[in-house]
Amino acid sequence: MITMKEFMELVDYKITEGNDYGWNCYGNYAYSLDSWNGIHGDGGYSFTIVFSTKSQRVFEVCVHDYTNNRAYRMIAKNKQEKHSQEAKQRGVNLNEAWELDDGTPVEYTDLELLEDFMEKARSIKEGKTYDTGVLVPLDLSDEMLLQAALEAHKRGITLNAYVNLALADLVERVKNGEISKQDFIKSEDC
Repeated sequence: MITMKEFMELVDYKITEGNDYGWNCYGNYAYSLDSWNGIHGDGGYSFTIVFSTKSQRVFEVCVHDYTNNRAYRMIAKNKQEKHSQEAKQRGVNLNEAWELDDGTPVEYTDLELLEDFMEKARSIKEGKTYDTGVLVPLDLSDEMLLQAALEAHKRGITLNAYVNLALADLVERVKNGEISKQDFIKSEDC
């Protein structure tokens, strides 16, 4: 998760608003800071961080790209369930960042890796194009990594490209009902 220092540097120490965080999921000391460049349309962006005023621990960080109508966020792993439960209790769609003038919702894309968030946030701030794909951490055994590397070499593509193809194929097979989560559970785990 991002630190307060990293966030402040990202926004060039420009804070435009701050408030007590209105929900209970992050505890009694949750506070929200925003940094907005003042533009809602083309060229507009804002950043939000929710943290503890007591421990300085960060619970959530968001970036809103008003130019491309995209929103990205990271929620601390140990707070995701509480956040989700409170959203249900409040009857709030926790995935909706904002609504466009025509009523179309702009949904959050949840990110897992800080480097993915930072790359997108910096690009949004600088008005640059950026990769809208989501980086995901993978923990592959040495044997599986070697097998993937050999297969990538056979196909004449990079290991990263091969892993992306394999994951896309896996997602498609799950969507089509060909495989399920149960297919990946080892028999000794049952």
